Amino acid sequence: MTATTHAIELARAAAAAAEDKKAENIVALDVSQQLPLTDIFVLASASNERLVGAIADAIEEALHGLGAKVIAREGHREGRWIVLNFADIYVHVMHDEERVYYDLERLYKDCPVVELAA
Repeated sequence: MTATTHAIELARAAAAAAEDKKAENIVALDVSQQLPLTDIFVLASASNERLVGAIADAIEEALHGLGAKVIAREGHREGRWIVLNFADIYVHVMHDEERVYYDLERLYKDCPVVELAA
């Protein structure tokens, strides 16, 4: 099983919103084979806590415009790693240091990368 078309559409919209707010190293991984919870992880980085929050807010707003509602939002108070759960996709907006330390790409290295260009 691979990610649904809807999940890919949401991932692309999330990536575009993140890029508009100057997020770095934006990657989407199809985790549908490994996780029953979701289809795609979108990962994005920022150099400071304020920017992490701004990127997460922009993504939530953009996906809300597509009719997707955030089910859960974790980490906003600290601003180091914010996770947005949209059911079909999870968006991880991470401070650069957390991104390097936790290295989610390594943990999910067997997952295919989702092409973010429409």
